[in-house]
Amino acid sequence: MRIISGKFKGHRISAPNNLPVRPTTDMSKESLFNILNNRFDFDGLKVLDLFSGTGNLSYEFGSRGAAAITSVDADFGCIKFIKKTAAGFDLPITAIKSDVYKFLQSHRSVYDIIVADPPYNFTQEQFEEIVSLVFENELLNEDGMMIVEHSKYTKMEHLMNFSFDKKYGGSIFSFFEFDKDESEEPLGYDIDSEDDEI
Repeated sequence: MRIISGKFKGHRISAPNNLPVRPTTDMSKESLFNILNNRFDFDGLKVLDLFSGTGNLSYEFGSRGAAAITSVDADFGCIKFIKKTAAGFDLPITAIKSDVYKFLQSHRSVYDIIVADPPYNFTQEQFEEIVSLVFENELLNEDGMMIVEHSKYTKMEHLMNFSFDKKYGGSIFSFFEFDKDESEEPLGYDIDSEDDEI
């Protein structure tokens, strides 16, 4: 994996082959952060990275200036690797070994950005519960954004607070925000454009 922007732009990170992960591709990651760049000033942001795996997205947020990143994963090897890598780059990442659902049920901090990259073979109900727990427990800042990465077989657009989605190859990013005034202009992303396919 490669850090694509920020203080550590261009640095490559090699994770152990035995980690049970499916890392977000560099192309998809770059497209995701292009969207976030139009919405957020990363300096000082508080970020929650769920199902963080190798920490791919956490390192990107840290490199771009996020003030505090919490990375949550149930796998001990992943958490160990994130802690080691974060220390090597001196990034403000706190790695927590926990079942994500239990973490969301008991955690009470508020974040500017929440990203979740569950296994694609999770059920529709498992995906929906992640979103429900975040909003029910008020973990997202009122001006914040939640992003869930999933396959085309998982449907998210019917959920409350769904805003838009973007398709990149076999992956989809679904974006969630608190409802805005209907008179406001949309974010300006053409979610149906075939140009979005990579």
